[in-house]
Amino acid sequence: MDGQSELLEYCKTILKQNDLGGWTRPAAHLYPHQWLWDSCFTAIGLRHYNVKRAQKEVNNLFRGQWKNGMLPNTIMSPSDTSGKRLWRSEVSKNAPKDVSTSGITQPPMVAEAVTRVGEKMSKIDRRVWYKKLAPKLVAYHEWLYRERDPHGEGIVILLHPWESGLDNTPAWMQELYLNEMPLWIKTIKTFKLDSFFNLVRSDTKYLPAYQRIDTVDALSLYSIARQLRRKKYETRLMLRHGHLAIEDLGFNSMLIRANSLLVQICEEAKFEIPSWLITRFKKAHTSLDLLWSEEDAQYYSRNFETFELIEQPSIMTFLPLYAGSISKQKALKLVELLRTKDYWLPYPVPSVPKSSKFFDESRYWQGPTWLNTNWLIIDGLRRYGFDDEANAIEQRSMSLVSQKGSSEYFSPIDGTPAGATNFSWTAALTIDLLYTSSKL
Repeated sequence: MDGQSELLEYCKTILKQNDLGGWTRPAAHLYPHQWLWDSCFTAIGLRHYNVKRAQKEVNNLFRGQWKNGMLPNTIMSPSDTSGKRLWRSEVSKNAPKDVSTSGITQPPMVAEAVTRVGEKMSKIDRRVWYKKLAPKLVAYHEWLYRERDPHGEGIVILLHPWESGLDNTPAWMQELYLNEMPLWIKTIKTFKLDSFFNLVRSDTKYLPAYQRIDTVDALSLYSIARQLRRKKYETRLMLRHGHLAIEDLGFNSMLIRANSLLVQICEEAKFEIPSWLITRFKKAHTSLDLLWSEEDAQYYSRNFETFELIEQPSIMTFLPLYAGSISKQKALKLVELLRTKDYWLPYPVPSVPKSSKFFDESRYWQGPTWLNTNWLIIDGLRRYGFDDEANAIEQRSMSLVSQKGSSEYFSPIDGTPAGATNFSWTAALTIDLLYTSSKL
């Protein structure tokens, strides 16, 4: 399509067609529910031309908040029952009574969305909104550090790959393969029955199997979700039984940024954050250094039980730039890595480096370029003064959508679109890039 105005209108149309009133589905058919970080990214785009609708998108996330403060990664659509059957959130005493949700969380982008939307509001209206949301946001961060930071280091753990947002990213897959596979999944793998399961998977009804998570891997993730449900989503019970637990680099990078934004929100709302949580925020600010490999000059996720770095490179190594808490020296090391032939492909930034054994240009989080991770990296690069790299990724990202459409993800090699079409956060973040780059 020609011109920024045409691209802007195209992206607005996609958000409109995915708008279900109070919240936005990521895409028709494949994603019928409200997802946590999807709605945050959607609100960031909506704020440029419909502030009230952006507010509503964020507000509706809190209808799913649990009594213990957790914000679930998914609030189920009343019209779809498959998610309800899997999660059965009612098994937990903390789950809300009036809506069905998942029993896990997702990257904590809410404070970012609240702040970005707040920038478009009058000072009076913003303060009123912040006062309403500050207690709920604090409760969420309290849950994260109370339940998911048992060592008090300022690094939280995740109990399911879906919590990372990057579901089949190499670090999680490597750890998954080291765990004992349930017998029923072993049987499917041994007798090569996965092709049959491809026929009954909901995602492969709409998309080629080669673009999605491998079937055996998907069944393993499903099995972990069932284990969580059996433990009623209690962190302490899961850890007691040696469950998969990872200090996820990407999630913690986003959380550090969210902590800083939450402090700003609470200052404006005149809401006091508990002193113990402020202490944990301060620890978190320097905690990413524990995930740094001096030998490889990059960051990795870490196994919670062994405290060993999971040395599988991925796009997550660049997300500490978004956190804004690392040294300029380490930021420069990351930019040098970003500019290598592994990552600086025709359409950067691939979710996995090209030399990785996991790399597949079409398969979900194992190679394709995504607009949301590009948006996070662009933000981080600008914070550290790497404007040339930020501008290059920004322009190539917008070019992808302009030429290939608002797909879920794209080949970093030739830009071939993959995943769901008319994807909401791709459209929303393109809108944000258009406004911030050209001041529309």
